[in-house]
Order: sequence, then C-alpha cells, then structure tokens
Amino acid sequence: MKNLVAYITSGYPDKNFSIDLALALGENGVDTLELGIPFSDPVADGPAIENANHKALELGFKFKDLLAISEAVALKVDTLWMGYFNSFYQQNMQELLPHAKSLGVNGFIIPDVPHEEALLYKELFDINQMANISFVAPTDSEQRIQKIVKDAQKFIYMVAYTGITGSGTAEDLQPFLASIKKYTQTPVYVGFGVNEKTAKEKIKGADGVIVGSAFINILLDKNLSNTQKINNCATLAQNIKDQINS
Repeated sequence: MKNLVAYITSGYPDKNFSIDLALALGENGVDTLELGIPFSDPVADGPAIENANHKALELGFKFKDLLAISEAVALKVDTLWMGYFNSFYQQNMQELLPHAKSLGVNGFIIPDVPHEEALLYKELFDINQMANISFVAPTDSEQRIQKIVKDAQKFIYMVAYTGITGSGTAEDLQPFLASIKKYTQTPVYVGFGVNEKTAKEKIKGADGVIVGSAFINILLDKNLSNTQKINNCATLAQNIKDQINS
C-alpha cells in the first residue's frame, strides 16, 4: 500500500478549521498529516502555500495554536510538524521535542536545514523517539545521497525536481529513485508538484507521495464555504490515494 502525506497550513483560516480538516483528511485516505507552521519567508514553498502562510499570520496565528491543533489530532492521525528552523529554534529545541512527543507528534520536517546541520540534533531526536525527515534533491551527488539516507527515519522526502512546491514540473524520476534505493531500505516519498493529475506518474517506484499545494488551493478558494473546503479536500485525498494504489 502506497502512502499519502497531506500538508496543511496550521491555523488557516483558523485553529478549529485546521482540526476539523485534519481529522477529515485522516478519515479519507491520508496516512500522515504534515502540519505546516506559518512563516513569513517560506523559501521552499510555492505561491499557494506562501499565500496561506501570510494569511494565517495576518489572522493572528501563534505557536500555541499549533500545539492546540496537534493535541486534538496527533493521537488520531500520524502527525509531523513542517516548519522553517527559526520557528522551532525560538521555542527551545531541548524543551520543544519532548513537548511535541507528549502531544503525539512523531517528527519534524525542516526544509531549510542542511543534512550536516541536522546531524547536530540527531541525538536529541533519537532520545525523544522523533524523526527528523531527510531531504534528497536531484542536485545531490550519489556520494551525498548515500550519506544523507544512511540514518534516515520514517521516510525520505524526495524532492521531485529543483524548484519550489506546487509547480508540477514533469521529469523522469526513475534514475533518481534508483540512486536513493541503492543505499537504503527507508521508504521514499515523492514531494513537490504532486497533485491529482501527476500522482499516478510520480508514485512509480516510490513508496508514497506528499501533497500540499493541491489542498491549499482549495483552502484559498473564496467561493467555497468552510464545509465545502473540507469536503473537497477529503474527496481530493480519496482520489489521490486511489490513484497511487491502482
């Protein structure tokens, strides 16, 4: 069974909506929830997620909202926190990891921390039985890929192309996938540009897909009510889950 990871921007449009959406996604094919922490300069994200980040911050998102959302959903849906390092660093990593674990959160995704810097926190993550998700990009040499995936936990985030999330650029991922799987038994999930149209192609040879902008585009649709947004996201999740397993 291939897995589906869904990214949502925490607190957009509000905390209670995020809780309802997260639980609905968990009931409709999403295996792992990626709770995004709104940040003013999300450099790895495309226009849709950047827009949602800025809107959440304008609406008054606070880190305590992430904690409340996590407390409500993390024991029901496998949950990771996705954020830029400054968001975590400001909370004191030594205190934050055990707190996150106590809420049921199983790991972090931090796209702006290189592998070498992530290693500085390896012991802290290990002690708290938390995964710090490893990224592998097409620009990485085979030697570097071997180094990155050596201690990868939970899954490896394979960046499907060089760029930002959501643009849906097409390319042959098989050589890249093969170079990763040569050195690890850890599942490899494909992220960046995965949506209803591309999921079936991008899952080839991979163990899962990570979908973000496709959900966020629904949340940004001003013509939909909150109930419609949740229903449409649930339907999208079901469709992608079916596609990657058909």
